Amino acid sequence: MNFSILKKEKCSVINLHEEKLTSAIAPALKTELVKLTEEGEKNIILNLTEVKYADSSGLSSILIGDRICREKEGMFILACCKEHVLKLLKISKLDTLLNSIPSMEESIDAVYMNELEKSFGTEENKED
Repeated sequence: MNFSILKKEKCSVINLHEEKLTSAIAPALKTELVKLTEEGEKNIILNLTEVKYADSSGLSSILIGDRICREKEGMFILACCKEHVLKLLKISKLDTLLNSIPSMEESIDAVYMNELEKSFGTEENKED
């Protein structure tokens, strides 16, 4: 699997440098997602700018990423999805479950906003 990871202050970005997210690379993606969360990351953005095609194995790895981030009370975001991937999400009815955001900037902003909202919620609970 050809990818790069960019660690930001509040999240990690996995830039997938592949045209296809299929059974050929899905296991490696799952491994990276698990590894990142075991290292303490709870917010992950999967940049799919270069991905033109995904299959059920690819969706499975995406669902694992979403599940493990939710378990850590974080966010898993699919950024920059191409039309085919968006159609597959709709067909499988995962478009209502997964966070799909059109740009990297908006994805990073969403993570920061989520963290900010959680910190305000924690402060309000301390005051009660």
